[in-house]
Amino acid sequence: MADKSAIEWTDATWNPVTGCTKISAGCDNCYAARFSERFRGVPGHPFENGFDLTLRPERLTQPLEWKKPRMIFVNSMSDLFHKEIPKEHIAKVFDTMEKANWHIYQVLTKRSSLMQKFINERYADRTAPAHIWFGVSIENHRTKSRIAHLRNANAGIRFLSVEPLIGHVGPLDLGGISWVIVGGESGPGARPMEAEWALDVRNQCVKAGVAFFFKQWGGRTPKTGGRLLEGKEWNEFPMQLRARQKELGLKYA
Repeated sequence: MADKSAIEWTDATWNPVTGCTKISAGCDNCYAARFSERFRGVPGHPFENGFDLTLRPERLTQPLEWKKPRMIFVNSMSDLFHKEIPKEHIAKVFDTMEKANWHIYQVLTKRSSLMQKFINERYADRTAPAHIWFGVSIENHRTKSRIAHLRNANAGIRFLSVEPLIGHVGPLDLGGISWVIVGGESGPGARPMEAEWALDVRNQCVKAGVAFFFKQWGGRTPKTGGRLLEGKEWNEFPMQLRARQKELGLKYA
């Protein structure tokens, strides 16, 4: 668990699982895989096994130790709904999120159908707790079907991570979506993001009244292109965030 995160839209990361496998074009230049593989074979290193899927049961209760509320990106180094992760392990992750309910959890996946199934089984007769946000990653128009799975899940707060944006997305059905993040790819061989792609998503969010967050243009490093979109930083969060802060009488890190 990282006490602080360089990711602009969260405060911390929690990885009860690490490692993954690629399933779509957005995974081609995965930063997590690139980082992990640097340490493959290093004895005693957390990523001694590189980016092989690895359960981390010793990390399951880490958020309970953090008393200061914060937004936590769950599994920044994996996908919680990978088909090879036992349901029992996923359930324990949810147990912790429900117990340590002073935090906000941001759960992001590309395995949208598996997420929908798990959520609808766990919360069959109710909506998932509002402090657990559920999102799907989409990188172009071919992956928009993930949004339908998200919308059909019994989630309270839903968000989209349109990153890395490597192609035109086209019209988005933003009904039931509270937040949209857009970002370009970064790292060696980063594929460029066209301005019209990002602006189209931004304009759709503004029209629909959905919070919009522009993370980065991308490039060789995440900061190469900066964060300005038409001369402005877009740092909007779901309106439910302020409501949650007010409810607890606390401010997130």
